[in-house]
Amino acid sequence: MRVVTCLLSGLLLVTFAIAQQAEPGSTPPSNDNTKVNQRDRNSAETTADQQKENKSDRELARQIRRSLVKDKSLSSYVHNVKVIAQNGSVTLKGPVRSEEEKQAIEAKAKQVAGSSTTINNQIEVQPKQ
Repeated sequence: MRVVTCLLSGLLLVTFAIAQQAEPGSTPPSNDNTKVNQRDRNSAETTADQQKENKSDRELARQIRRSLVKDKSLSSYVHNVKVIAQNGSVTLKGPVRSEEEKQAIEAKAKQVAGSSTTINNQIEVQPKQ
């Protein structure tokens, strides 16, 4: 009988916790990317699936990603930044921890790509949680 009572108590607590999270008017989680995802559905937006398959663009994106991942001073957020190369220009997208990180990513991309390459920095700084 004790086991059944414990199981029922646990089930009630879990149900209550789920109900609390689903209350109308509750604040959505801070890592909600709904607006970003809607923006990226716009056909005018540059997205990763538009990455060109020519060798030079693939290699440029690969080299920039490699330089970002190698830099251990940058947060793990940087590993998820999208690097999109199209016809020799580069678009950077994704969330990072600070304005300094955003600037460091752009500087690395410029260093790898060269000064004649256009870098479109669309990286967003996420508020501290």
